[in-house]
Amino acid sequence: MSAWTAERAEEYLLSRELFGMRFGLDRMHRLMTVLGSPHRRFRSIHVVGTNGKSSTVRMLAAILEAHGIRTGSYLSPHLVSFAERIRVGDADLDEPAFGAAVERAAKAAELVDRTLGPEDRVTQFEALTAAAYSELAARGVEVAAVEAGLGGRYDATSVIPSEVQVLTNVGLEHTRWLGPTIADIAREKLAVVRDGTTLVVGQLNADAQSEARAATEEHGARLVQASPDLGVPLAARGAFQRANFALAAAAAEALLGSLDRAAVRAAGASVQVPGRCQAIDRDPLTVVDGAHNPAGARALAASLPELRGSAPRTIAVLSVLEDKDAAGILRELLPSCAAVVLTRSLNPRALPPATLQSLATQVGADPASLEVEPEPRRALARARELAGPEGAVLATGSIYLVADLLRPPGARRASML
Repeated sequence: MSAWTAERAEEYLLSRELFGMRFGLDRMHRLMTVLGSPHRRFRSIHVVGTNGKSSTVRMLAAILEAHGIRTGSYLSPHLVSFAERIRVGDADLDEPAFGAAVERAAKAAELVDRTLGPEDRVTQFEALTAAAYSELAARGVEVAAVEAGLGGRYDATSVIPSEVQVLTNVGLEHTRWLGPTIADIAREKLAVVRDGTTLVVGQLNADAQSEARAATEEHGARLVQASPDLGVPLAARGAFQRANFALAAAAAEALLGSLDRAAVRAAGASVQVPGRCQAIDRDPLTVVDGAHNPAGARALAASLPELRGSAPRTIAVLSVLEDKDAAGILRELLPSCAAVVLTRSLNPRALPPATLQSLATQVGADPASLEVEPEPRRALARARELAGPEGAVLATGSIYLVADLLRPPGARRASML
């Protein structure tokens, strides 16, 4: 039988359910056993939080690589291809390696599925996480920087015996699964803290900070508060990335013991974060960003003066998923935008543009500044027309909108996770 292609691997992953019949890590532990416990063949740093996880993981990997450490990364979600989620050094997994990794995980999942009850099967994210750990181990990475998918306690990534955990920040998101308050959500994310390890935290509110202290005390772990800014020049755009980079450096220092300042500066000057304040066109300047909650939108709005420079006006293109705080996102972005073109990403959970239009007027938008164009690419084209060559365009509100705009026409849409 021929080796799996990347296309076949993606088809397999998309055939798997997004969520299992029951919460827990049992399926994931069984997968790891069948695959020979690859997650124990490298050191690991586990990154959890509401915003900034992908940026922090990419920056952390860059810092470790700059110190001569062979580093792997696991991120989610992706923009164009599932293969983007598994990285070795500064490169996504190539298609043959990705196909082979998923094939290994699929064979392991087939064995695990036979041991499970009726209707219970290995999920998409579990299979992909197993493929990632298997491939990172096969590539001989020394350290893996791993981004949690959802929460922490029952997230498939949490089987790793991480030495350092990172909590970027905590906001009200995924309350259906993680709980209704900041403290509840922080507690679920902080369940990844292990005995005798180090927890590195970003800027937290009082409730989340209290939960961080409680988690480290319970596990005899060390609590490290990262600096908000190291003063290092960054290739990654957006003022909020300075805090993410400082957090990544603190996590690397927690693992290594000390850092080389020149290596840190080199990492900062090189690392890029696709889909975050990413300029994709000029005349007018066109930027895409995956901000998908009010805190992310607030940070993005604060970065707009830096991003748009002397552009006299900013036109936004906005799509938001139905389980997000669309009104809160609009409140943060509207004051910075001369007009907004409301659209709908291809994700089935995206809100109808008419709903966004209604919400925008409810939070104070001038109805004359709002337009509806359901198709994302046409919405972007209209925003560029409104902005004019000297203006700026910002497409945001959902990572899935960003994916729709970056993906080649006709390519498969990104998965829902």
